Amino acid sequence: MAELEQHEIPFEGRRHRTQARLRRGIFLLPAMMTSANLLCGYYAVVASLMGTPEDFNHAAKAIGIAIIFDSLDGRIARMTGTNTEFGVQFDSLADVVSFGIAPAVLAYAWGVRSVTNLAPEAFHQLGRFGWLCCLAFLICCAWRLARFNVQGMAPGGSKFFVGMPTPAAAGVIASIVHAFHEGGPLQDWQWSVPWLLLAVALGGLMTSTIRYYSFKDLPWSKKQPGVLILLLLILGAVVWLYSELTLLIIACTYAAAGVVLHLVRFVRQRMVSRTASP
Repeated sequence: MAELEQHEIPFEGRRHRTQARLRRGIFLLPAMMTSANLLCGYYAVVASLMGTPEDFNHAAKAIGIAIIFDSLDGRIARMTGTNTEFGVQFDSLADVVSFGIAPAVLAYAWGVRSVTNLAPEAFHQLGRFGWLCCLAFLICCAWRLARFNVQGMAPGGSKFFVGMPTPAAAGVIASIVHAFHEGGPLQDWQWSVPWLLLAVALGGLMTSTIRYYSFKDLPWSKKQPGVLILLLLILGAVVWLYSELTLLIIACTYAAAGVVLHLVRFVRQRMVSRTASP
C-alpha cells in the first residue's frame, strides 16, 4: 500500500504539469489568432501603399481574412474558457490596425492617389478632404472599440451589437475594392468624393446606437440539420467562385439591414405612441 502511494504522488505531479502545459497552449491559441489578425492588417496597409490594382485587391483580401481570424479568436477563447483581460485588450489593439488603419489607408489610396482629372491645387484639396474623411473613419473605429470594451453588447443579451461592428465597416470598404479591383483605383474625382463620404458614413454607423445582429446566439456547437449544412456548403462554394459579387452583396446588405431595421423600429414606436396618446 505504501509503495502504491509513493507511485501515485509522482503520477499526480506529472498529470498536473501536463495539464498546466496544455493550459498554456490553450491560452496561446486565441493569441495566435489575434496575431494573425494583426498580421493581415499590417499586410493590407503595406499592399495599399504599393498602389497597383493587384496590390489593392490583395489588401482587400487581407482585411477579409483578418475578419475571419477576429471571429475565431473570441470564439475559441469562449469555447475553451480562456477569456482574459489581456486577450480583450490585445484583440482591440489588433482590430484598430486591421479594421481601422488598414481600411482607412486603403480607402485613401484607392480614392485619391490616382485621380488625374484635377488641377494641382484642386488635387491638393481633394487629398486634404480624403485625409480628413479617412481619419474620421479611423477615430470612429477606435471609439467604437473603446465603447464596446466598456459597455459590451446591447442590453438584453448578446444578440445585438450597439453600432456597426468594426469588421463589418472595414468589410464594406474591402468588398467594394475587391469587386472593382480590375478597373484599378478611382481616377475621376466625381467618384472619389462619394467614396470618401462613404468612409465617413461607415464611421458614423460605428459610433451610432443602431443595433446590428451579432450571430452570437446561433447554436454553432450543437447538432444542425443536414439542410443547413448543405446551404452553408453552397454559400461557401458561391463565395469561392464569385467572391467579388457575393462578398459585396453580403457586406452591403448587412450594413443596410441595421439602418432599415432601425427605421422600422422607430416608425413602429412612433405609431404605438400616437395610438396610446389620447
